[in-house]
Amino acid sequence: MKSVFVKWFAAYREATGIEAEPVSTSASTPAELFLELKGRHPRLASSRGALVAINQEMADWETPIEAGDEVLFFPPVAGG
Repeated sequence: MKSVFVKWFAAYREATGIEAEPVSTSASTPAELFLELKGRHPRLASSRGALVAINQEMADWETPIEAGDEVLFFPPVAGG
């Protein structure tokens, strides 16, 4: 298990009811972490089309995460 810090933005923040949270996880990528956190926050929508950043840098969903990382989740944006 490793500790990371997760920040939620826009619709994800509304779905979780929080802006940020410390997380103890065995996930090795943001994709795995998001799926794990959907169990904790069932109102989270799909990650399809969403963006992720690790330590303030945009990242791929399969980028490895390490202990102490800050992982930011940005939901897809729809325009109209």
